[in-house]
Amino acid sequence: MKILKNKDKNKGKVAWDKGKKPPINIFGGAPTGGQFFSNLLTAILIFLIISTLYSTVVGEKGKIEEVSVSKIAQDISSGVVNKVVVEGGMINAEYADGSKKKSKKEIESSFSQTLVNYGVSPESLAKVEVEVKNESGFGYYAIAILPFLLPIILIVFVFWMLTKQVKGAGMQAFSFGQSKARIIDPNDQSQKVTFKDVAGAKEAKEELVEIVDFLRNPKKFLDIGARIPKGVLLMGAPGTGKTLLARAVAGEAAVPFFHLSGSEFVEMFVGVGASRVRDLFKMAKKAAPAIIFVDEIDAVGRVRGGGVGGGNDEREQTLNQILVEMDGFEPSEKVIVMAATNRPDVLDPALLRPGRFDRRVTLELPDREGREEILGIHARKKPLAEDVNLKVIAERTPGFSGADLSSLMNEGAIIAAREERKTVAQYDLIRSIEKVMLGPERKSHVLSKEEKKITAYHEAGHALVASVLPHADPVHKISIIARGNAGGYTLKLPLEETRLRSRRDFLDDIAMSLGGYVAEEMIFGDITTGPSNDLQVATALARDMVTKYGMSEKLGPVALEGSGGRALFGGRGVDSRDYSEDVSARIDSEVSKIMNDAFARAREVCNTHRKALDAIAIELVTQESIERDDFEKILVANGIMPKKLNKELIA
Repeated sequence: MKILKNKDKNKGKVAWDKGKKPPINIFGGAPTGGQFFSNLLTAILIFLIISTLYSTVVGEKGKIEEVSVSKIAQDISSGVVNKVVVEGGMINAEYADGSKKKSKKEIESSFSQTLVNYGVSPESLAKVEVEVKNESGFGYYAIAILPFLLPIILIVFVFWMLTKQVKGAGMQAFSFGQSKARIIDPNDQSQKVTFKDVAGAKEAKEELVEIVDFLRNPKKFLDIGARIPKGVLLMGAPGTGKTLLARAVAGEAAVPFFHLSGSEFVEMFVGVGASRVRDLFKMAKKAAPAIIFVDEIDAVGRVRGGGVGGGNDEREQTLNQILVEMDGFEPSEKVIVMAATNRPDVLDPALLRPGRFDRRVTLELPDREGREEILGIHARKKPLAEDVNLKVIAERTPGFSGADLSSLMNEGAIIAAREERKTVAQYDLIRSIEKVMLGPERKSHVLSKEEKKITAYHEAGHALVASVLPHADPVHKISIIARGNAGGYTLKLPLEETRLRSRRDFLDDIAMSLGGYVAEEMIFGDITTGPSNDLQVATALARDMVTKYGMSEKLGPVALEGSGGRALFGGRGVDSRDYSEDVSARIDSEVSKIMNDAFARAREVCNTHRKALDAIAIELVTQESIERDDFEKILVANGIMPKKLNKELIA
């Protein structure tokens, strides 16, 4: 996080301290629980150190043997004492052999008088060095007071820390209302993102060029009376680059970028969300021109009126404050609000009306050309081998988002590093495709001989049906190596990328999904749990054909799909429906008919081409994986003509 400061010579601009971290205040401010215990531990440690030093100093004196005055007088007369030190009421004697002894002096008489009283002659006393020390000085008083002072100091310190903790908790309650936005410095090259770093979204970038132009040169628009959109809503599936594109707009315009998630507005205290909205917009206006980016705005921007608590719902208060702040923008303030969501259908209509988020930009999954560009961006800092062909990788990854492609390139680099190679090869990227799609290999998942045979016939059934039916996508690879939650898998590639799917395409897809189920029943006379996911996918597709796409012969061209909204957020609820029980029964009947017809077609294919089914399964049991070239040889050997596929995909 960078530090925001205002300077007189550039008022309203953002200045950043790039090299320093904010100082940590150990004892001041509002200490956290960890700081409190750290401070308490420090105090105890200091107390122990002082106590140890005191014990060391005092302990030296405590080790001297204490004897009677008469004993010391007798030793002085005997001539074995070299020196006597008189300190207050104590007599310390140092002997010729290096030993020391001490004794208490008589209170009512002087040192010399005391010795005379015990029979020490002046001649014997004259042979001894006598030193008298006064009871004064800092050290004397410190040693005398310290045993009583240390416990008092410790108690006072602990009490002070407890008071500080209580006050800090009170201050933290007030700090909840402050914005938690992360601010990106437009001058920090390490964080700067431009349109050159965004690929696969050509139309979206063109739509946002106007926003960049306004932030760079607002006078051109204001002079002619034009009103630039106050808000821009980025819509698209997860991973399509909504956040990256918003950062690129800020980077192109070289303005501060305030970034936070919709969920960060709401806390446990009522009114915190609205307070944070006010604080965020206040910060952005001071730093104008600037961009505010709210990620996952559907967390606070859902339809109002259905929440528990009604108008007092905290989320609704936050949304109301966002609407108020956006209405309060003046054209001269030069602050653009951008937001991202993958659920535009649940947003409140007031948020989408003209004057608020009236500019909507949709980001879709990239096509082949877009995927190749995205792969090129993520390959910039990775050493690629000469055999790497990103065009082939792009062809093999239909349906991948930008985030998926980034993960693919990263996984390829990890594989190369794990194998101690300096460059990323084409084969590394090809293996990464399967890892991103299905998960890592489960090498510990060892199949028994019977399970291996069942899995082989299951996948062979999928592959055979897909190869025979005319509208199913051709098979690219078959494997019985477990990955993620799948015990085996059959990878397919479309002949060409299309956005429209026909009824015939769906029927062949459903039949292909049931190919594993049919093969298990035909070969083993029984069904395992393996086809469970296939049945779910096929049934969901059949229901969509009837209720969503109007592809039912009996029900005709009607859309019977529910709104999908949740009652908590103003929708009709997941289980709600606006059709009768009779129509519901007819839907179930149509879905069942589609599934049974697909089952019959898959069974006919497997019966007709039983030899090909056996050959594919035997090869899988032996090799565990079959690539496209080997699979096509098996098809040709059994009289099945392979589907034509772009030669670049086989390269």
